[in-house]
Amino acid sequence: MQEIRIELTKSPKQKPAAQSQLGFGQLFTDHMYIMDYHEGQGWHDPRIVPYQPISLEPSAMVFHYAQEMFEGLKAYRTEEGRVLMFRPDRNIARAENSCKRLCIPPVPADDFMNAMKTLVNLERDWIPTEPGTSLYVRPFIIATDPHLGVHPSHSYQFIIILSPSGAYYASGLNPVKIWIEDDYVRAVRGGIGEAKAGGNYAASLKAQEKSDAEGYAQVLWLDGVERKYIEEVGSMNIFFKIAGKVVTPALNGSILPGVTRATCLELCRAWGLEVEERRVSVDELVAAARDGSLEECWGSGTAAVISPVGVLRYGDEVMEIAGGGIGPLSQKLYDTVTGIQTGKLEDSFGWTVEIK
Repeated sequence: MQEIRIELTKSPKQKPAAQSQLGFGQLFTDHMYIMDYHEGQGWHDPRIVPYQPISLEPSAMVFHYAQEMFEGLKAYRTEEGRVLMFRPDRNIARAENSCKRLCIPPVPADDFMNAMKTLVNLERDWIPTEPGTSLYVRPFIIATDPHLGVHPSHSYQFIIILSPSGAYYASGLNPVKIWIEDDYVRAVRGGIGEAKAGGNYAASLKAQEKSDAEGYAQVLWLDGVERKYIEEVGSMNIFFKIAGKVVTPALNGSILPGVTRATCLELCRAWGLEVEERRVSVDELVAAARDGSLEECWGSGTAAVISPVGVLRYGDEVMEIAGGGIGPLSQKLYDTVTGIQTGKLEDSFGWTVEIK
């Protein structure tokens, strides 16, 4: 594990007074982490510096061939003042998989963890304390070779920035409306859908514009081949409770393996619920909504944690779920996950890492 050089800012920012109005990803802390990679030298020169613009050549390969990946996780302050990160080992493992798919040299796990711990500890006074708030941690890697030509870069930067944030959706835990997209597709098996890469999100923007115009918060994607099987929401994995069973699309190579998704599955199984990871057709979903067996629906993700879905729309079919409210299982999952994240509930699973 490499030693991190630290340069402190001479112009600290004023911290926000109104934590309830933070929004998501709008404000950034005083410092950032950077580490460089050069072929033949490996990852080197880890440092924390004042938050600042990045200087890159216009020909940097990230701009032209989108060779980049990112992660997202959160740090929380407990009522006793302890600082906890939630399942960072899962994010590091997922980042390694994304890097391998995108031909990016993975950051050694020890350096990755040490970078997050050191930066969060330095910026611990930025962690908000009001309910529903957290410090969002955004690690990312970009290709920096100044070269035009389609091949993996020979140089990269690994950067981490931090953002004190509130709820991802303006509605908070209130149920959201989701549009099932049947025209555009996000990813296909064999593509990069299972990697956390910007290209996946760029591919979602056109459909998101369409759903926004109809008053829907997010797009729920169908598979890119048959256009009939549910995959994931733009920023979340998706779950259904159908006739008493918890059902979620199986990971198939085009679905992001969410950390909160895995958490929901582990909790539901620990509670003795019947859980199925399998293909879910949109026709099955419509039929379940019509006959009343679709009892709940929720999204899971780092940003939103648990987001109950009150309405699904597919074509002209508008499906109201749980009376448009929050189902009991969605609420229990939210209370349990956030309780563990913030230290209010015992972490019997060993999911939290304390920052000291």
